[in-house]
Amino acid sequence: MVGDERIRLFCALQLPDDTLDALAAWQERELRSAEGRVVPRGNLHVTLAFLGSRPAGDLESVADELRAASAAVPAPLELRPVRYRETRNVGMIVLEDLSGRATALADDLQERLERLGVYRREGRSWLPHVTVLRFRRPEGLRFGVANTCSIHVVRSALYRSHLGRDGARYEVLKTAALGG
Repeated sequence: MVGDERIRLFCALQLPDDTLDALAAWQERELRSAEGRVVPRGNLHVTLAFLGSRPAGDLESVADELRAASAAVPAPLELRPVRYRETRNVGMIVLEDLSGRATALADDLQERLERLGVYRREGRSWLPHVTVLRFRRPEGLRFGVANTCSIHVVRSALYRSHLGRDGARYEVLKTAALGG
């Protein structure tokens, strides 16, 4: 990547393999009849900050801020699935931040990225969630969550989003351990 090349970036929490397996199994069971596009297992994550199209030259400074914010929060973060919810374009599993530390991480990271000049906060509060389905219009689906066990997250990552005809493909560019 060259400094002025544009790339789509976002920072997120990486979900553990057992959580990814459980979510993929739930998607297969519950969403197989949905008309939308099921989010592939490899794309499941909890977004902390979506930066959108940025110059590739921003990558290292964004990664540095992600590492610093991640190091400042004790690991693991404990999240718990609480419900399925639909918005205008996505179906998601909403998560409860049991300790408040994931929310603190998101706030700290977003503030750092704002100071860096690469991010502007949304008008609403950060909502921890995993997008599991994308669609053109809400389907009005109602599901319970199959597993309400806690999810213990220990890593964050800087992702690149590659847009394509069959949906986005996410590439992990850098990772950061929570708690340093």
